[in-house]
Amino acid sequence: QVQLVESGGGLVQPGGSLRLSCAASGFTIDNYAIGWFRQAPGKAREGVSCISSSGGTTYYVDSVKGRFAISRDNAKNTVYLQMTNLTHEDTGVYSCARGGPECGGSYAALGQGTQVTVSS
Repeated sequence: QVQLVESGGGLVQPGGSLRLSCAASGFTIDNYAIGWFRQAPGKAREGVSCISSSGGTTYYVDSVKGRFAISRDNAKNTVYLQMTNLTHEDTGVYSCARGGPECGGSYAALGQGTQVTVSS
């Protein structure tokens, strides 16, 4: 059973940091790009970041460039999203999903998500 499970969310003050994890089971991530998505209250889900299967290509939405960093550890079958200098606008449910070998295209197996709340 293909499954992605996110963890690492929580309540953090503006300017703080969090590291999210996306743990895969039922398949190995080696051949797949993994994308991170977020959905803020009352807003549509948006793509935040992606890392290609090789790890050689990464993508960030403009609003997080320079603040977020995506990485992968194939040995642990896990992808990470390091988030720094968080702002209120980063609040939302963060989910990960499996893509093709490269970023872009369609994604599947979206996880349940982990809540990130940025508040003072």
